[in-house]
Amino acid sequence: MNNDEPSAGRFDGRTHILPVRIYYEDTDFTGLVYHANYLRYFERGRSDFLRVAGVHHSSLLDAPEPLGFAVNRITLDFHKPARIDDALAVKTVFETTRGPRIFIAQRLEKSGETLVTAEVQVCCISLTGRPRKPPAVLLERLKPFLEP
Repeated sequence: MNNDEPSAGRFDGRTHILPVRIYYEDTDFTGLVYHANYLRYFERGRSDFLRVAGVHHSSLLDAPEPLGFAVNRITLDFHKPARIDDALAVKTVFETTRGPRIFIAQRLEKSGETLVTAEVQVCCISLTGRPRKPPAVLLERLKPFLEP
């Protein structure tokens, strides 16, 4: 595990926690977060989960068989809005893998209260866009965080 970048968040057990601050640019004219921006926060949470776990997107792309990820399913449930100046936490749990798919649960919280939840399915893909099983190095790095 690599936690040399404090801005990339931290782990609490299997859960990666990424702090997020809401800025004016994130909101609509009412001061509420624009709905599409929640997808950005969750993307950052997944990316920084991997980064802190020691998996870097650039390394996966530079591998002999380059690999990327594509979200092929995401479900968001909006419980309460986030507002300008809020200090939030994106909590990310990588649950399991099945073939080329990785299943991830995420939630955005303010002071422990859930604002938005996401169920995410990503697919490992080659540079041609074809699904492929995650490489052993990726599975090895994720192993401590996946459900037994």
